[in-house]
Amino acid sequence: MGRSRRTIPEELLLLALDPTTGTTAQPQSLDLGLAGAQLVELALAGRIAPDGDRIAVVMPRPTGDPTLDSALELLRRRGSPVRAVHWIGGPRLGLRQTYLSHLERCGMVHAVEGQMCGVLPTTRYQATDTAISREIRARLDSAIRTGVPPDPRTAALAALAHAVGLGKHLYPGNEGRSSRSRLRDLIRHDPMGGLVAHAVMDVQNGAGAQPRRSAPGVPAQPHGGMARAAAH
Repeated sequence: MGRSRRTIPEELLLLALDPTTGTTAQPQSLDLGLAGAQLVELALAGRIAPDGDRIAVVMPRPTGDPTLDSALELLRRRGSPVRAVHWIGGPRLGLRQTYLSHLERCGMVHAVEGQMCGVLPTTRYQATDTAISREIRARLDSAIRTGVPPDPRTAALAALAHAVGLGKHLYPGNEGRSSRSRLRDLIRHDPMGGLVAHAVMDVQNGAGAQPRRSAPGVPAQPHGGMARAAAH
């Protein structure tokens, strides 16, 4: 997979990055959202596919993206489809810092070192090209404003943004209430995005141990056989 297209995890993190503070919104849930975003990106790349509420590897060939390929290899080692909610809630937290470092290596953000209370070292991140963040935001705004079904990537990004609670960051206050509602409704436009978004919300709600219905549009099927401190 070439680098001509930004991945959904990269876009989700850029959406969450506050340009004023250099920190990320919703840090507690963002790791979960990034894990879900990896699944969507791998599905769009043809490497995995939904199997009811589970995820199955259908093509183990690497994508060329190290962070995605690490997730793909972990999925492959499972040997059988894994429930999305178990994967997203699994012991792979720290993805936020992994992707911040990844974006820094790619030149999309730069790290700003500082201190908290004059003592504790901190690292904040600033986007190097704000036009990229504006373009990502414009796609969401357009899907919300026009009501036209978005492309699968934008639909999945919207579903994940809602799932991790970015709606109140992107569309704050009473004036943003209708936009937050429409952001939530975009979840129905991409089956894979809907599946992982529901899984992210299930993990946050402590419902990971309970089987859930398939996401809209995903029919139920039988199951097969840190050097730097993370920005908060």
